[in-house]
Amino acid sequence: MIMKKTNTKTRTLLEIINEKEIKELLTVDSKKPVIEALTIMAKYKIGALIVTNQEVMVGVVSERDYAREIILEGKSSKDTKVEEIMTRKVLTLSASDKFEKGLEIMTQKRIRHMPVMDGKELIGMVSQGDLVKEMISYQKELIKELEAFVYW
Repeated sequence: MIMKKTNTKTRTLLEIINEKEIKELLTVDSKKPVIEALTIMAKYKIGALIVTNQEVMVGVVSERDYAREIILEGKSSKDTKVEEIMTRKVLTLSASDKFEKGLEIMTQKRIRHMPVMDGKELIGMVSQGDLVKEMISYQKELIKELEAFVYW
């Protein structure tokens, strides 16, 4: 029996980032008040931002950080600096990584957003939602190909 090879290809994180609606790299300075980070996240309807200090990534701040460090601690988002609540130990993915790797790490480490690097250059961030959407698209395409193979 001759097996027909499928054409379905797992896309890289670079390809996924290049297709995102938001084209700019969204960041917030570590010295800014938390309210500024929240304002950016609300404007773009996103759940996390890359934190920079003099254009260098120093952390990630998320809605979870806000909930845990500001709301639950009774602090003010106007008086607290982003660097006080951000996650400092940031795991990153490579632009050439596939969505499966990102989903696996995010699931194991219980994180929802990861910056993506192309060598030493920060190119963007992916969320669990981005990667789940990619997985669904990939699986739908694979199912189509398998159905075509079965009826071939």
